[in-house]
Amino acid sequence: MTHLRKMMLEELERRNYAQTTIDCYIQTIEDFARYFRRPPDQLTPEHIREYQAYLFRERKLAASTVTQRLAALRFFYTQTIKKAWSVADTPYPKKTRPLPSILSSEEVAHLIDSSQTRFHRMVLMTLYGTGVRRAELARLQISDIDSRRMVIHIRGGKGRQDRDIMLSPTLLEALRDYWRGLKRKPTEWLFPGGSRHTSNRPITPRAVWYACQRAAQRAGLQNRVHPHTLRHCFATHLLENGADLRTIQLLLGHHDLKETTIYLHLSRRHLNATASPLDSLQLKDKSPQNP
Repeated sequence: MTHLRKMMLEELERRNYAQTTIDCYIQTIEDFARYFRRPPDQLTPEHIREYQAYLFRERKLAASTVTQRLAALRFFYTQTIKKAWSVADTPYPKKTRPLPSILSSEEVAHLIDSSQTRFHRMVLMTLYGTGVRRAELARLQISDIDSRRMVIHIRGGKGRQDRDIMLSPTLLEALRDYWRGLKRKPTEWLFPGGSRHTSNRPITPRAVWYACQRAAQRAGLQNRVHPHTLRHCFATHLLENGADLRTIQLLLGHHDLKETTIYLHLSRRHLNATASPLDSLQLKDKSPQNP
């Protein structure tokens, strides 16, 4: 480990940053230095501007991803090597907010039924049945499943906040059935890692992504599905079934209700409930003769 990497890691850890953020920030600085083939503390704001343009032009990264990379660079310069940072010289990119892809209930069922293994099937059922993020699912412990209260306890979600979400009776029964079929019962993690899923460590978020991708390929949905898609489906289908936005906000762990209102644009029930003003116009039956 280089001296700079050790310094940055210590600065991140003493501020209690999440492990996913630490990994992302460290990888960003490594990529930045690799691109210019020079130690990062020898690079200037001119290099940062060139790197930012490269991320858009050649890597084709989304604005939110580039913003995250700039945040990592800013942390390195201001907190690790104590250099000035000019916001004017390194502006954050303009954000875009495209609507996420949504599957119908029938497509979600087809996706789950296309799972490669029973383990993958339980991963997908839990993603859709709870709306958790893939990192949150990976960290689920057996003790987090409270069948008496019919809730699942999410520990250290985004922003290091805990929350409780509902435990679906269908999901509970599927988990119990899966548990009965295991030859070696896990003692801590709901979804253990390792090649046979018997490790004393949990699965990684990448393993959750792989389970989703394999099922999507088998279902013929590979261009539309990733783990977060099932989180969007969970929220949209709840809204279509009559749940209110505030409840969905709490279940998803959103800090701001504005984050949750995006599902109003995806809910067919809400879109179809509003009539177009064209429908109220009294138009003549005859059309103009000229094209």
